[in-house]
Amino acid sequence: MAMEQPLTTNTPVRQAIRNPRKRTRWNFKRTWPLHLMLLPAVLLTLLFAYVPMGGIIIAFQDFKPWLGFTGSKWVGWDNFRFMFEYPDSVQVIWNTVLIASMKIVAGLVAPVVFAILLNEVRNSTFKRFSQTLVYLPHFLSWVVLGGILLDMLSPEGGLVNQVLAAAGIEPIFFLGDGDWFRVTVVISDVWKEFGFGTIVFLAALAGINPALYEASEVDGATRLKQTLHITLPALVPMIIVVGTLSLGNILNAGFDQIFNLYNPLVYEKGDIIDTFVYRMGILNGKMSFATAVGLFKSFVAMFLVITAYRMAYKIANYRIF
Repeated sequence: MAMEQPLTTNTPVRQAIRNPRKRTRWNFKRTWPLHLMLLPAVLLTLLFAYVPMGGIIIAFQDFKPWLGFTGSKWVGWDNFRFMFEYPDSVQVIWNTVLIASMKIVAGLVAPVVFAILLNEVRNSTFKRFSQTLVYLPHFLSWVVLGGILLDMLSPEGGLVNQVLAAAGIEPIFFLGDGDWFRVTVVISDVWKEFGFGTIVFLAALAGINPALYEASEVDGATRLKQTLHITLPALVPMIIVVGTLSLGNILNAGFDQIFNLYNPLVYEKGDIIDTFVYRMGILNGKMSFATAVGLFKSFVAMFLVITAYRMAYKIANYRIF
């Protein structure tokens, strides 16, 4: 039987490996169908994410739609200075940070607690049913949920206030009082999204070695002690990762939710950057000012995202690329 000849230095494969240009061309010939699959997504991203960035110039102009980008007067940093001098700007930023922080904390605690409780359930049918039940609200739009909450929380005939009245408690204007509005926004957001967040922590729980629980049972540990000394420590790395990455959303308090629930009565404590930009830019026609506020938020958010990823890498050795 004739022996196979080894690859020589003159084979096309060896030449492609040694020559960077040929290696790139050779790799592209092998993977071009994958590049072709990515092409629609790349084009859509360029069209809807990068091309509109040209509108950032509005933040440095006294923009008039009928004059366009080239005809509008250049004002430099005036819009940004006006942003910090405007009486409502500081309050809007504070509302955004406060509401977003409350959402991050509550949205982290609820999935962790529910995942631990669900992990203790031994009936697999009930476990799957419960997980599906709490996961379903994630797929509902805030337009739909907003209408439901408006009816349920109405001070006149709302289901929640009917229950409170039956218990002898005065009706509460949940969506008309600033303090109650913040609480309502946080609770409703947690109710909608904690089922989705539970999936991450259930996956982390599935990775715990069962031998640890068996050994603890031999030592006489109760289920509570197993949770405190085995389950929670195993979840700590994932909790750190999720919590750290959430810092990038500190200025995203949820436009869809706030927009569908708020009203002029709660502007002082419920107005956030995104809704403020919408009102100033679209309703009041101050496009340059609204763009400056939005650009400021984007730069701060970018800094927070970069910081969050650096922290996640240093604390939990987590990285995406």
